[in-house]
Amino acid sequence: MTVARVGRDDRLDGAGIDDVLALARVAGDADGAEPLDEAVLLRLRDPQAAAVHLSARTPEGRLVGYAHLDVTAPAGGTGLDLVVHPTYRRRGLGRALATAALADVDGRVPVGTVRAWAHGDHPAAAALAVDLGLVRARVLWQMRRSLTGPLTAPDLPAGVTLRAFQPGRDDDAWLALNARAFADHPEQGRWTAADLRLRLAEPWFDPDGFLLAVEESTGRLLGFHWTKVHQRAGSTPIGEVYVLGVDPTAHRGGLGRVLTAAGLAYLRERRGLNRVMLYVDESNTAAVALYLRLGFAHWCAHVNYHRG
Repeated sequence: MTVARVGRDDRLDGAGIDDVLALARVAGDADGAEPLDEAVLLRLRDPQAAAVHLSARTPEGRLVGYAHLDVTAPAGGTGLDLVVHPTYRRRGLGRALATAALADVDGRVPVGTVRAWAHGDHPAAAALAVDLGLVRARVLWQMRRSLTGPLTAPDLPAGVTLRAFQPGRDDDAWLALNARAFADHPEQGRWTAADLRLRLAEPWFDPDGFLLAVEESTGRLLGFHWTKVHQRAGSTPIGEVYVLGVDPTAHRGGLGRVLTAAGLAYLRERRGLNRVMLYVDESNTAAVALYLRLGFAHWCAHVNYHRG
C-alpha cells in the first residue's frame, strides 16, 4: 500500500476542493457515472455548509481517495459519498475510507442513519456495502434519449400558458409548489430558500430554461420543468430534465407530458443539444412509464444504501 492514512477535515481550502473535483472527474470518466452528486458539489463550494471531509493521499501528497459526510440534517441521517482513483482501487482504500466514515458517524450522539450512494451501481460498491452492514434501500435510474428524432409538440391545456422563471419574483411561489409536488420525496420536497439560491447562483443556471406553467386567470403556478445543461471540457454537452413537477390539483390533465415536451424542445431548439438525460426513482412507476413513452431508455442506476 502506497497510500498514507486517512485524514479528516471539517473544511477544505481552495486547493483541497480543486483536488476533490479533479479526482471526481478522473473517476467519472473511468466509470461512466459521476461519483459525487450535485448536493455534495454544492456543499463543497459553500463555505457555510457543514460537512466532514475524509481524504487519502499518497506520500507525495496526491489525493487518491475521498469521502464526504453530509452532517447538515442529523435527524434525517448522515449522507456518505465516496470516490477512489481508478489506479488505486483493489487496495483496500475504499474500505478504509468507508470504515473511517462510519466510525465518525458512530462517534456522534445520537447515532443516526447512514445513507450512502453508489453511483453507477458498481459491483465493488455493492460488495463493500454488504460487508459493512449497509442495506440496499433505493434505486435511482438515469434515463436518456436522443433529441435528433421527432419530439412531441407541447399542446398546452386551455387556460394555461408557459413562461420563464423570474428569480426574486417566483422564488416563494415555486418553493411552495415544489413542496406540494414532491411532498413524499426524501430530498426534493424539502428544498429551502437557501437550497434554491445556491442553484440560482450556479454558472449553469438559465432562467429561460426554467419553464413555468401558469393558470392565466389567476397567475397560479401549476407546474414546472427546470432544465439544465452539463458542459465539461472535452465532452459533448448533454441536457437534463433537472426537476419536473406538477401541482397535485393539476394531475391527470396531461400537464407533466406537455411540460416534458416543452423542455425537450427548448434544449434542442434553443440550446442546440442532441441528447438529454434525467433521473427518476425506480419505484416511481408512473413517471418511468411516462418517460418510456416519451422515448427515454434506461442508461444506468444509482443505489442508495442505508444503515441504522
